[in-house]
Amino acid sequence: MKKLYGVISAMTTPFDENGKVQLDLVREHAEFLIEKGVHCLYPLGTTGEMIRLSVEERKLVAEEVIKVANGRVNVFIHVGAVLEEEVIELAKHAHESGADGIGVVTPIFLHANHREMEEFFVKVATSVPKEFPIYLYNIPQCAANDLHPEVAENVQKRCKNVIGIKYSYADFHRVNDYLAINDHQYSVVPGTDQLFLPALAMGCDGIVSGVSSAFPEPFVAVYNAFLEKDFDKARKYQRIANIICKELKEGSNMSYFKEALKYRGINAGSMKTPQLDIAGEELAKFKKRLAELTQLVSEHIA
Repeated sequence: MKKLYGVISAMTTPFDENGKVQLDLVREHAEFLIEKGVHCLYPLGTTGEMIRLSVEERKLVAEEVIKVANGRVNVFIHVGAVLEEEVIELAKHAHESGADGIGVVTPIFLHANHREMEEFFVKVATSVPKEFPIYLYNIPQCAANDLHPEVAENVQKRCKNVIGIKYSYADFHRVNDYLAINDHQYSVVPGTDQLFLPALAMGCDGIVSGVSSAFPEPFVAVYNAFLEKDFDKARKYQRIANIICKELKEGSNMSYFKEALKYRGINAGSMKTPQLDIAGEELAKFKKRLAELTQLVSEHIA
């Protein structure tokens, strides 16, 4: 089974001013990321404003990304949703559409106990073929449910196609616990962009990065330098990535990602209400910083 590795770019979703998905801009963004050397496209997650899209819209975006990638890079579709039946529908659709795998966030908003989360993930995993890879997704600060390592391990024992987890919280003790699952054969990819290099050093396989959707270059450079065992370079590139993460609000406001993409020549559309695009003085100030960030990347990353 294919697994996530390297730079997995969490894609934004472009909307027009009326909140309609713009598939032509999805294509443009996917091509940009592939050209920049990322290893996997990961649409329709938190960065992709997943809860703002209908099931049909999500299917269209998934199909478009898979079609554009055309086997050049892996595509893992995030299929988590509020309703369990929608998660299963999207999981089946991703498999039938030719995705390389899927990610599934924990149940969200309402509290789910350990047993409920285990049964939820098992139901989703068994709805697709046994050879279709699945990553769990734990982002407790947004989902309001925390996936404990013992629950993840129980799911893995029951469903061999659940091969790893995306963990979007800065707790390296927990990362270690996840890495120990399945006799240390469990694939772990953090979603904390500023900790990419130390995560690799711990044994993680890559990063699911929202910031890389706009500035993939430093993250690709970190990964390549790490593979080459040039740790001085890897640290240098991680520092550049961290500067960019700070200016892009570390993923707390996707409008900054979209404005960064626009500055770089990629039309990323608008936010979907109730979220709003940044504007006025805030946008003008950000554009000045974008000029500096672009210069930083061009000067230090070939």
